[in-house]
This record gives sequence, structure tokens and C-alpha cells, in this order.
Amino acid sequence: MFENIKSKKNPIGVEFIKKGLLTDNQVDRVLQYQKEHRELKFGEIVDILDMCDKAQILETLAYKLEISPVLLDGDIEVDPVKYVPRDMIINYRAMPFDIEGNVVKVAFSDPLDVNKVKEIELLLMNAGYTMEVYLTLYTSIMKQIEKIKTVDSKFVNKEEKDVTKLIDNIIMTAIQKRASDIHVEPMEDKIRIRFRIDGELVTITELPKSRQEIIAGRLKSISNMYQEITYDQDGSINTYDNFSIRVSSQRNVNGEKFVLRLLKKNREAKNLFELGFAEDEELVERAFDKRNSIILICAPTGEGKTTTLYSAIEYLDKPEINVITIENPVERRLKGINQVEIGPNITFESSLRTVLRQDPDIVLVGEIRDEETAKIAIEAGQTGHLVLSTIHTTNAVEAITRIRKMGISDYDVSATLVTSISQRLVRRLCERCKKPHVLTDMERRYIEKVTKITGQEFDLDNAQLFEPVGCKYCNDIGYYERIALYEVLCIDDYLKDLIAEGKSTIEIRKYAVENTDYKPLVVDGVKKVLNGITTINELKRKITI
Repeated sequence: MFENIKSKKNPIGVEFIKKGLLTDNQVDRVLQYQKEHRELKFGEIVDILDMCDKAQILETLAYKLEISPVLLDGDIEVDPVKYVPRDMIINYRAMPFDIEGNVVKVAFSDPLDVNKVKEIELLLMNAGYTMEVYLTLYTSIMKQIEKIKTVDSKFVNKEEKDVTKLIDNIIMTAIQKRASDIHVEPMEDKIRIRFRIDGELVTITELPKSRQEIIAGRLKSISNMYQEITYDQDGSINTYDNFSIRVSSQRNVNGEKFVLRLLKKNREAKNLFELGFAEDEELVERAFDKRNSIILICAPTGEGKTTTLYSAIEYLDKPEINVITIENPVERRLKGINQVEIGPNITFESSLRTVLRQDPDIVLVGEIRDEETAKIAIEAGQTGHLVLSTIHTTNAVEAITRIRKMGISDYDVSATLVTSISQRLVRRLCERCKKPHVLTDMERRYIEKVTKITGQEFDLDNAQLFEPVGCKYCNDIGYYERIALYEVLCIDDYLKDLIAEGKSTIEIRKYAVENTDYKPLVVDGVKKVLNGITTINELKRKITI
């Protein structure tokens, strides 16, 4: 269990054979499994593969290691996170399971990892406890860890004195409340903790200013930052199941501010319709199923551009094509997709040049932000590739102006840009508590103004409007999760001519509104209001008309 096995002569393997618990063939199977899972030890594999009685496995390992065994099959009498922080329990596979006086009994699946054992011993010593080490099975401790992972943290306990437990409590509460970001902000006389939930920052609690340094120290410690450095740093926390947490620190006039971005691992990409794209298969095919071209997703920061790109890749991906992405950072792992992450010495430009030598069919470029990247993307689109990327603009038509300003010729833009999609995220009404809403005179005037500007008529007589209420499910907000509003500009031949001739975006937009399926963002927004998905107030927050 605790040494890498290179032959059957390993003492642990020999012991299992001597006791008649494993055959030679079974030991061979364990060794083969270990070649594919090098992080696992011999005894852990025997346990995982359930090759013999668990009590006998534990007894054999405990005998060889001369460490007291404990099976941990039932419920634990004590609250383990009272003694050891949840992130350490998960990362070190160490479970406090009992206490006698001031002696805490801790079961390890790998008690020969001396550094981890000593670290937990020191932690307990600083809290006034001594530690007894026990050996338990890998599967037993993982079952216990699953129980503590599902602890319901509904609020931050600002009275918690132990900083390790306080930070853990803040992170677990953020996960519970579906936060995308945690802001730890030093103010003049306090520390403010805010969560970003469905795009909105909400103040969760405030902590005493006197705790500022110790909180900063703990955040740096668990995110692998330098303790002595007080200027800008980046780090990461990877001890929370299913979450990768990016950490950024920046010094302001009141001290160091930290922002933790919570990224859920292995989250499946939603299809385009689930995101809010119009349920029109023909439009989706016309917008995305292209070759020798560029497709751009346009929106300000934080409006879900990357999520739409991932969904588009899921739609386009087939076994017979080679898809490569260049991202900063890779926010979600996609099965069957070659993903490249930008690093300190790796730029979008250099990566894109290399990717084009990797025989791609489709290339996803996280963002076009400068002339060099734009030129290489244009070149890729003109040489047989489909390029998908994002760009910061206010609407789909303005993407043309943005690329022009990067130094790309009108001809090259018209020859490669085939689809420009703009989007905004608005909050969805909570399905469990929303209630019917009668259109007010102010809301009616707003919709009439949209009709006047866009020429789009709306059926107000058959509308089903709702308003937010608030319940336990949505944290008394009235909204739960977000949905995207879209406008899709598919570039037809006449539009290509207008772009090539250097026509203004005003002329391009006028033609698109009058002669194509293009509808401004606000039109999709009003439709979603009239279908009871969101509210006029949400549209006003995100869209100016």
C-alpha cells in the first residue's frame, strides 16, 4: 500500500500471498493496475478492486506497518472539521474519528506520508491537542470524506476563531450558494466578504479589521502564493471536490484584496438552446456550420462568451475532425478536444501559429485582442479552417468596426467573417416562486419603444408575464441562474459587399435589420420577458435602447 511495487517480492504483496489472501495472478493484476494508476499504493488497489475481505486487508496492512487499524464503516461520533479543516481532510485523506480527553484519533489511508502526518499533528498541537495515528482503508476514508463534502453551509460563521475553518466556511458557503466569485475586500475599518451570484455582487458578511493579516496569510498559503509579497499575485486552490479555484490578490490603500473565481470541473457544456439561443435549427446551422471563415461572439467581460463558444464546439465536434482550442485559462475540460492553455511564456499569437501546423479543422481562440492575433486568425480562416473567437464589442455589427481598427483590411474582413453573435446574460426568474404579473403602463411604453426602434411587433395580448418573489430555493432573491439574450448577424453576399466597400456600421445595420433575419438584442429580451423567463427590469440593467 505504501511503496511503489516493482515485483511480487514486495513485502506487502508477499504478505498477502503468505496469508492466502491473494494468488500470484491477483498480484499480477494489482501490479498492472498500478502501472495505470501510479498515485495508488498496493493495498489501496487491493481494497478498490475488492479482492478479499476488507477486515483482512486492514489487518494485513496494519501488521506490516505496525499501526493500529480502524475500519470506519459506520458514522463518526465527532465532527471531523472541528479538529481538521475540510480541505486538509480531503487532500490528505486524514479523518479525525474520535477524541479522548485532549487526544484526537486520526485515521489515515497513508500514514507513511510523514509530511502530511506531521502537518496535521502540528495543527492539532497548536489547538491544544495531541494526536494518535490510525490506519484505515482507502475506500472507507473516501466514504467518510463524501459525507463531509455534502455539509450544508448556508451562512458564513463570522464568529469562527480558527482562520483555517473560517476560510473553509466562506468557500463552502459560496459553493452552496452557487457563487462564481468570492471577494475578500479590506475596507478602512473592516473586511467585507461578497459573493457574485448570477452576476450580482451580494454582501455576505463583514469581519473585524484586526483579522486582515491572518486571513491574507491563510489565503496565500492555500493558493500557493508568496507570503512575504504584498503586490499582485495569482494562485490556485485545488482541494475542493469538483472545483478549481483561481485566486488573484491586489494591494489597495486598505491592504490586500483577494478575488477567488470558482470554476466547476467536469461541468458538461449546455447546448445552445439551453443557453437561450433561439430554438431554430436552421438558424444554428446557418450561424455555426461553416468552413474557411471566422465566427465571433461579442460581449463585454462576464457575459458568457466562453460558455457560448464551448457549446458551439460541442455542436460542431465530430470524430472525423480535429478541434484545437487556445484559452487563457482553460475553464472547462472538453472530452475529445485538444486544449492549449496560455502561460507566462506562451502567447495567443505564438500558440495560434503552432496550432496551424497541427492540422486543425476548427480552431477556438479565446479572445482576439490585438492586431497580431487578428491577422493570424484571418489567415487561418482564409486557409481552410473554421476559427471561433470572442471580441469585446457592444453588439454584433460593431465587431466589424473593432476588427477594422485592429488593422485588418475591409477585403479580409468581408472574405472571412461569416457570423457575428452578440449576447448578454440576464437573470432567470425562479421557477419555484415567481408569480403572474400584469404589464404596467411603463413596461408597455418600453415595449412600444422597442417596436418603434426595431420594427418588431410583439403579441402583448397572449403574453405570460411573471415577477420575482423570493424563496429558500433562490436565496430569497427571486431569480435563479441566468439565460443569454442573443442577436445573430449572418453575413450574406450583399453584406460582404458593403463591408468590402468600407461602408459604415450604420449602413450595415440598416440593411441587416430590413433584409435579413438579424434582430437586435433587445428583441430577444422582450420575447423572453413575454414568455415569463425574465423581467423588463433585467433588460434595462443590461441593454440601452
